Amino acid sequence: MGFGCGEKGKYKGFWALVAATREIGLEISADKTKYMVMSRDQNAGRIHSVRIDNSTFERVAGFKYLGTNLTNQNCIVEETKSRLSLGNACYHSVQNLLSSRLLSKNLKIKIYRTVIFPVVLYGCETWSLTLQEERKLRLFENMVLRRIFGPRRDEVTGEWRRLHKEELNDLYCSPNIVRVIKSRRMRWAGHVARMREERRCIVSWWGNRREGDR
Repeated sequence: MGFGCGEKGKYKGFWALVAATREIGLEISADKTKYMVMSRDQNAGRIHSVRIDNSTFERVAGFKYLGTNLTNQNCIVEETKSRLSLGNACYHSVQNLLSSRLLSKNLKIKIYRTVIFPVVLYGCETWSLTLQEERKLRLFENMVLRRIFGPRRDEVTGEWRRLHKEELNDLYCSPNIVRVIKSRRMRWAGHVARMREERRCIVSWWGNRREGDR
């Protein structure tokens, strides 16, 4: 839940939350309710707790929301690490299918894109990828593709070897995982840009235009 910009917006949001819960006969648990400050200013929100009425809310550097790890610096390192870990577990659960000789390559690719893909790319529309994170994602995808396409016999030595990256790119006709992420980010940006100005996404993205915030 976003409370707004600045200290006034933060306290106003907390009071609104307290009032809304009281209207329906509920109380906020201070032990379970935390808040986080996201700002370019490293010194923003130096006070580590907010006291509203008789409750004190702790400030945290990050938390998990709807299955996504959020941090005050908008760093996706932990999130991509978590997604790849979950994707790896999903991959191991279906690796026997991906290496089976009874299934076609096209069917194996469908298994990858419908079973493993959604696990790894959950929430990727908000990721700001670095080259290092892109490399990790490509390495994971290449691992899965090598399981799908199997080894290849070397024409010179006659020995079996694993496929190179260029060979995987030729065999895998669909867009790679990094291109898919960038495409989804652009689609999400267009979706947000078409929203009405009072929507929370627009306020978080552009600030309150009436007050001149950016």
